[in-house]
Amino acid sequence: MFGNNVSFSINKTKRRFDANISKKRFYVPEEGRWVTLNVSAKGIKVINKRGISAALKEARAKGFVK
Repeated sequence: MFGNNVSFSINKTKRRFDANISKKRFYVPEEGRWVTLNVSAKGIKVINKRGISAALKEARAKGFVK
C-alpha cells in the first residue's frame, strides 16, 4: 500500500506501508530441530501464546509451511 508522509509544513512525500515481517528461528522440541519462519509481529505473539507446535500444525493445515 502507498501513501504520503506529511510534514509539519504540509510537504508530501511518497511512502510505503509494509507488513511488519521478520525472520525468526524457533526450536521445535517434537522434531528436535530449529525452524526458521518469516512471521509478522502478530504471528510471533500467536506462537508465544499457543506454542510453536500448535502454530506449525495449523500453518501446515492451511498450506503456509511445507
